[in-house]
Amino acid sequence: MKVSAFAVACVATGVLLSACSSTKSSNSNASDGPKSDFQYLLDRPSTWTEKKVDTLPPMPQPGNLLPFTVSQNTTLQFALDAKSLTVDDDGVVRYTVVITSPSGARNVNYEGIRCQDYSWKLYAGLNADHDDWDRTVENDWTRIENGDLNAYHASLYQDYFCSSKMPTGKADAILTNIRYKRANSTLIRGN
Repeated sequence: MKVSAFAVACVATGVLLSACSSTKSSNSNASDGPKSDFQYLLDRPSTWTEKKVDTLPPMPQPGNLLPFTVSQNTTLQFALDAKSLTVDDDGVVRYTVVITSPSGARNVNYEGIRCQDYSWKLYAGLNADHDDWDRTVENDWTRIENGDLNAYHASLYQDYFCSSKMPTGKADAILTNIRYKRANSTLIRGN
């Protein structure tokens, strides 16, 4: 009895599905049916416009550097220049980062992190004379990589700069969180 009821249910489902799946004839025009306003989020045209970076911040001074942790396994030291950090109207957090090796060698970059799409951009780096910016190293927006030992972009994005694809607050609030090592869920959000 159970087997025959199951067979009847399967046949009824098959008939129902075949009736629902009937299509228009192949020579009908696609514009005959109702139009849908649905559009996939990734298919929408972007209306974002990046703020033009005409002037660069002054070179960082040791007294303005705020250290932050990237990984317990790296020998490099990372710090942000507190005087350079800005949160702009285009949703980009811009900052100067100083990366120092155990031997004292330093990389100094002026960069931006875009919270909306988990990307970063290099605007300038330290020049060969180590006394000013070199804008020839500027690159396009690049997706942030998580898995690297020295993935400081991911650390800044996840720990201090961004939450729900938006900056966590104004520059002062972000700097306070870095200064007091308030990361992730312990962040103080500021307007």
